[in-house]
Amino acid sequence: MKFVHIADLHLDSKFDNLGQISGLPQKRRIEQRNAVKEIIEYVKENEIEVIFIAGDLYEQNYIKKSSIDYINRLFKEIPEVKIFISPGNHDPYISNSFYATYNWAENVHIFKDKIEKIDLGNIHIYGYGFTDFYCKESKIEEIKIEDKKEINILLTHASLDGGYDEMREYNPLSQSKLNKLGFDYIALGHIHKPYYNEEKNQTIFYPGSIISLGFDELGKHGMIVGEITENDLNIKFVQIDKREFEEKELDITQLNSNEDIITKLEELNLEKQNFYKIILTGKRFFQLDINEIKKVITIENIIKIKDNTKTGIDIEELKNENNIKGIFVRNMLEKQKKERLDQEFIEKAIEIGLEVL
Repeated sequence: MKFVHIADLHLDSKFDNLGQISGLPQKRRIEQRNAVKEIIEYVKENEIEVIFIAGDLYEQNYIKKSSIDYINRLFKEIPEVKIFISPGNHDPYISNSFYATYNWAENVHIFKDKIEKIDLGNIHIYGYGFTDFYCKESKIEEIKIEDKKEINILLTHASLDGGYDEMREYNPLSQSKLNKLGFDYIALGHIHKPYYNEEKNQTIFYPGSIISLGFDELGKHGMIVGEITENDLNIKFVQIDKREFEEKELDITQLNSNEDIITKLEELNLEKQNFYKIILTGKRFFQLDINEIKKVITIENIIKIKDNTKTGIDIEELKNENNIKGIFVRNMLEKQKKERLDQEFIEKAIEIGLEVL
């Protein structure tokens, strides 16, 4: 059986992190639609038999009916392909959700919060879906596979080996316990970073998010494509997102002004289709103004600039000088001590004051 495993599209996401760039969130939402279309075209061209959607297909709080209409029309273009959806914490099967109220294509099957088994000949699909925005216990780890000689696949949205409280609210599952169940392929969603080919005889997989949602999702994004038989499992990762979020560091130690930084940014060799966060590092010897830099730069795909620099001013040396700068620094340090001001805050204040002087 040839299959595609996708998850975490978050269709109609607000893309708050791109909101400061006019029109960019809307453009990114169009790219989400285009990603689904590309997946369906891949399915057609490669004779895929089954699509597994492991949750968070859309954003319950923001999804538009027109977007559901769009993807459902695409599903109808492949009536011979079985589509299994396991709702997640962002798109749970609740009373007012499109999962519950919409007339989906006949080849779409949506799982709820009772573990269900669908037979496709010698292939058995076990599925479980969220029916709330949280899921603390699904009983998936108690599944008894009826016939381990045949092909058994599990589809769900889950946090694997969640080590902190937040992750335990989203169907927390143990990797070791899942491995003992005997599934030939476990299709998970929820983690936005791809997880495949990480270990020998791996059976648990995350495809990651189809479209990167921001700078906490660096690298390539797409889907897992696989072929499974009674004796073998072959998978590969196929990139769908045409853009990548990247971080680049710029050491400003040798620079003397905001204008110098702008010049250096303009000289960077950046891929036009990607989005960038520039992290400024090194020591600064002038008043750094991130807002001024953002207003002036002409590179549209620099989305964020972060200041990780340290002051290059030797405050200990300056406070011992017998001049107006020394008096200013000593007064500021005394103020810090009396009012217990943050060290980074007082250093910035001293830096600005010295530049004025």
